[in-house]
Amino acid sequence: MNEFKNKVDFAVVLTVTKANPNGDPLNGNRPREDYEGLGEISDVCIKRKIRNRLQDMGENIFVQSSDRCTDGEKSLSDRAAHNEELKKAVKDKLPEKYAAIACRTWIDVRSFGQVFAFKSDSVSVGVRGPVSIRTAVSADPIDISTMQITKSVNSEPKEGGKSSDTMGSKNRVEFGVYTIFGSINHQLAEKTDFSEEDAEKIKEALATLFENDCSSARPDGSMEVKKVYWWKHNCECGQYSSAKVHKTLKIKLKDGVEVPRKYEDYIVETEDLEGLTPEIIEGR
Repeated sequence: MNEFKNKVDFAVVLTVTKANPNGDPLNGNRPREDYEGLGEISDVCIKRKIRNRLQDMGENIFVQSSDRCTDGEKSLSDRAAHNEELKKAVKDKLPEKYAAIACRTWIDVRSFGQVFAFKSDSVSVGVRGPVSIRTAVSADPIDISTMQITKSVNSEPKEGGKSSDTMGSKNRVEFGVYTIFGSINHQLAEKTDFSEEDAEKIKEALATLFENDCSSARPDGSMEVKKVYWWKHNCECGQYSSAKVHKTLKIKLKDGVEVPRKYEDYIVETEDLEGLTPEIIEGR
């Protein structure tokens, strides 16, 4: 595989329409928002979706969702313990070799990193991954609506169970434009053997982030990647800091629009830095 040589910064602009992009379990599963009313999607949620897409693309994933498990393992410790190469590294007490094997075996480990701390193996190995992702934030405060729903059937037998007209609720964002920012660090890529091919797979996963991701909270078509911006620097450490690069992406409302209801209500543009122009990929 080709060595990853140049720092990469990236951004994903996406829309949410009548969906719950990332519910907060400590707040009645309402869509996440900050104290200013801006919508949020956690970095953990985004990485989960990237892992799912990479798995769809045929890649080996260490942190698999229970409903997407392909190897029959019921826990992370089982998945690690049943790898013969890792078992030998544990027996030989070679933590660096353990980390190298894990990175070679699973793309999400060499991308995002992983902590291997399992009592069953008496192992404690940490891997720092080169791909970092920030919490996604909406361009404007979001409007969250709550829909009351009723059940058409009892969940339990009638005695002691709930009646069929029991009320429930669903929360959703009416409309929002969110931005995901991230970067790929060359120094950490060297340590995990993250390659140029891996970077291309991450890019593909970002452009197709919501394929096979539909649910009651996120019906098909309610979450859409509009554009992926991919800045590839001409050196290992990058020509500019990630903060400076990310700030070149500007999202603002068009004149005369007070309440945004569609993507076309916004102007999305970049201010190119000298010697650094982003590749722009349309979402699919």
